[in-house]
Amino acid sequence: MSNTLPLAMLIELAQNKTDEASRRLGQLQRAQVGAAEKLEMLIRYRQEYCDQLQSQMQDGVSSSRWRNFQHFIGTLDGAIEQQRAVAGQADSRLARGRSDWQQNKRRLSSFDTLAERARQQQVQLLNKREQRGNDEHAARQFQLRMRAAAE
Repeated sequence: MSNTLPLAMLIELAQNKTDEASRRLGQLQRAQVGAAEKLEMLIRYRQEYCDQLQSQMQDGVSSSRWRNFQHFIGTLDGAIEQQRAVAGQADSRLARGRSDWQQNKRRLSSFDTLAERARQQQVQLLNKREQRGNDEHAARQFQLRMRAAAE
């Protein structure tokens, strides 16, 4: 029984770490989704702006408007590249968080397996003791009957 107390403590600590890893994983997933959505929004906005200019070019566009467009698209492309980097970092953090969660989950599972084995050993030990007690009782009863029959 003394071995189960430290094991119970290890299981509790492992459960706490797994729970914390689960919370972090949720946060990382939300951050990754947010970064990906923002990137998609920027790409969509760029495409819409290019489509808008394309339709305006059919009627003719002044050189200043063309320069403004090129400048704005350059700025937008820079923002898209920055957001791609942010999204890539979010993907990497999510992968590390997923790996951390899996590691904690495996550790908890290992401790649970050890605890189950300890419980099974304890049950087997109790069953053996009970069987031994029953066998001893049956042997005494048999001896008493034999003595009574001999008298």
